[in-house]
Amino acid sequence: MPGRRSAPSGTLVIGESLIDIVRTPDGTVTRHIGGSPLNVAVGLARLEHRVALATHLGRDTDAAAIGAHAADAGVALVPGSDHAEDTPVATATLDAEGRAEYTFDITWRVPELPDRSGHLHAGSIGALMRPGGVDVLAAMDGGRRVGTVSYDPNIRPALVADRESTLAEVERRVAVSDVVRASDDDLEWLAGRPLDEEDLVAWLRGWRDLGPALLVCTRGPKGALVLLPSGRATSVSGTPVEVADTVGAGDSFMAGLLSGLLDAGLLGGPGTRARLRRARGAAVTGAVRRGIATSAATVAHPGAHAPTRAEIASP
Repeated sequence: MPGRRSAPSGTLVIGESLIDIVRTPDGTVTRHIGGSPLNVAVGLARLEHRVALATHLGRDTDAAAIGAHAADAGVALVPGSDHAEDTPVATATLDAEGRAEYTFDITWRVPELPDRSGHLHAGSIGALMRPGGVDVLAAMDGGRRVGTVSYDPNIRPALVADRESTLAEVERRVAVSDVVRASDDDLEWLAGRPLDEEDLVAWLRGWRDLGPALLVCTRGPKGALVLLPSGRATSVSGTPVEVADTVGAGDSFMAGLLSGLLDAGLLGGPGTRARLRRARGAAVTGAVRRGIATSAATVAHPGAHAPTRAEIASP
C-alpha cells in the first residue's frame, strides 16, 4: 500500500489510523484523514523527526489515501499494517463552537513490530481497545528497555467500558510511561465530575507516583498544567487564535511536546530517561510551549492540520 517502507530508527508510534467524517451544524459533511496516533506521527514528521507508524488498515481506497498521506509527511508504515478487513471510520459531529463528539466503526490489532531503539508513543483508541490494546501495553512495557515511552489516554467514552475498569487500564499504561499527556476532559471523565485546577494537579501527582517523569494536562485555550520532573507544578498559557475546529488539537499538542523533548535530548534511547528525570524546568516548559504553538496552528485550520517548524516559528 502507499507509504509502506522499512521502519526507520527514531520514534515509533503505535495506534489507529482512520477516516474522519465531519458533520457541521449547517449539515455540511466532509471527509478527513485522521486517527490520534496517525496525527501524532504526521505531526512529528512535519516537525522533521524520523517516525514509523504501526497501525491497522484495510486494502481499500481509504487505506490508500491514508498511506499516501503518511508517505507525503515522511511517515513509514510498519509492514503488516494493512491486514484489517476494512479501514476504520470515525464520525465527528461538531457543535456551534467547533467542538467534536465522535462515533466509531473500528477494529484494532497490532502488526508485528520491528526491532528498534528510541522513543515509543502510544495512545487513544489503540492503547485500550482489545485485542490490540493488550499488545500495545506489552510494547510499551518492552519499550522501556530500549528507550523512552509516552502515552496520551485521549479517552473516547463511546468505545470504553465503565470508568473504574477504564481507569485501571489507563493507569497500567501510565505506569510504564515516561511522559503522559491528558486533557482536562480526559481527567474529568475518569473522575466522573468537574475538576478545578487544584484537582487536576492532584491527578497529575497521583499519576506521577506510578512512575512517569513528566505529566501534562492540556486545557484548550487556557494552555497547560505541567508537573515537572522535579515534582513542581506550573502552568503555561495558551495562545489566542480564531478556531476553525478542534479536530486534532490534542494530537498536535502531543507532537509538538514530543518534538521539543526530542530536540532537547530528553527522549530517545535508554540513557535519555535519566536526563529527563534531571531536566530543568526551562527545558521542559519550552517543549510544552512548542506543543501549544502546534496546537494553535492546528485549530486555526479545518481538520487535523499538522504545522511545520516554519509555521510555528520554532527553532
